[in-house]
Amino acid sequence: MSWLLGGGSSTKQQEPVKEQTFAFDPSEATNVSSFLTPQALDVSKLHPLAGLNQNLEYLTLEDETPAVNTGILPIKDWTDDLCYGTGIVYLSGLGIGGAYGLAEGLRKTADSKSARLRLNGVLNAVTRRGPFLGNSAGVIALVYNLVNSSIDYFRGEHDSYNSIAAGAISGALFKATKGPKAMAISSGLVSVAAGVWCAVKKSVF
Repeated sequence: MSWLLGGGSSTKQQEPVKEQTFAFDPSEATNVSSFLTPQALDVSKLHPLAGLNQNLEYLTLEDETPAVNTGILPIKDWTDDLCYGTGIVYLSGLGIGGAYGLAEGLRKTADSKSARLRLNGVLNAVTRRGPFLGNSAGVIALVYNLVNSSIDYFRGEHDSYNSIAAGAISGALFKATKGPKAMAISSGLVSVAAGVWCAVKKSVF
């Protein structure tokens, strides 16, 4: 009967799996006990900065090029002078032009009864005058610093004569497309501004 029910194969009883048990032997725990003893534990090695005084190489960082002049900002070479000078002149022109545009817009829209129209007129004047004066001053300052650095390089010294000559050249180049009269006026104005700046820098800074 078991042969018929089992489909021609005899069933085998599965043997139960024996659970393995591990006995704790105190004699084998000598390493753990020695680690937990205060004599074997070096607390100084647990510090995050432990061992940094061994084989540590220090880097000495020194400025390769000293400052060539001591003004408002320490200038190392002509690139610093170019960046600082152009940026300061551009921002100054932007602020002065924006202030002039604000005053102009308020004056022209004084008779306007609509607040929206007055605000629109003021914003138009500010955005027209500010960027124009800022961009013009930035271009003049960029050419001035390039010419001034070139004159310093060929002459081998930095003085007020270089600045005045650079101002005259940069002013003339700025109005080169407007004719000789405009070039002369622009050259004179920029050279005077450069001379005034040199005098103020010597007396104040």
